Amino acid sequence: MEFIELLKTILLGIVEGITEWLPISSTGHMILLDEWIQLQASDAFKEMFLVVIQLGAILAVVVLYFERLNPFSAKKSTSEKKQTFDTWFKVIVGVIPAAVLGLLFDDWLNDHLYNYITVAITLILYGALFIVIETTHQTKEQTITSMKDLSYKTAFLIGLFQVLSLIPGTSRSGATILGGIILGGSRVVAAEFSFFLSIPVMFGASFLKLYKFGFNFTGVEIVTLAIGMVTAFIVSIIAIKFLLGYIKNHDFKVFGYYRIVLGVLVVIYFLFQ
Repeated sequence: MEFIELLKTILLGIVEGITEWLPISSTGHMILLDEWIQLQASDAFKEMFLVVIQLGAILAVVVLYFERLNPFSAKKSTSEKKQTFDTWFKVIVGVIPAAVLGLLFDDWLNDHLYNYITVAITLILYGALFIVIETTHQTKEQTITSMKDLSYKTAFLIGLFQVLSLIPGTSRSGATILGGIILGGSRVVAAEFSFFLSIPVMFGASFLKLYKFGFNFTGVEIVTLAIGMVTAFIVSIIAIKFLLGYIKNHDFKVFGYYRIVLGVLVVIYFLFQ
């Protein structure tokens, strides 16, 4: 593996680790970054890599929340174990819409929407929505302040918002967090439920991509994928802790402005290409 390709892989892992959790679209950033640094690999491998690298990021959630998400922990009381199972059932309900539509339209989405035009539009559109929703919901009472307050109906509705993230540039975390806030959730609950939803969604998406790729890896491809995942895992630990600390005292408007600026820059860049 050439040194320059190693650096590219590490950079992709860093970008994935940051953007998977901040509501600024990991897939959109990965598509755009690949346009600029051009990882030397087949189109089939890159399509798979840009999704499966997210496994590293998802494992960060598993590690950080392992005790909280483990219903068999000996440290938990019977009621706490029941609450943990309840959280998982809500997650399952929440992932159903994206799982069904993702399986049905995966190939069509890859063929028609994985391009800079789609990414630029969704970056700007959802950036504006972040600003508008945060502004209009500043005085709205938060009725969901813990995972116990989250009903199965609300979990399913948040899952419907997650469907929007099938379009590159939208941001899975952004769509679900926005949905959670609109439905009366606090930023912390919306963010954490978004993290939990990512576990089955991204595991499923990654294994689907691996299955389609065929598990026929060269030695270099295995090393590339491993380095990208490990890098994404390490950076994700930092990004998740940062986001949870940030939203306790700040809203999401800054991410909305960032998305709009980036979307405009993307349009300008490709218009002059």
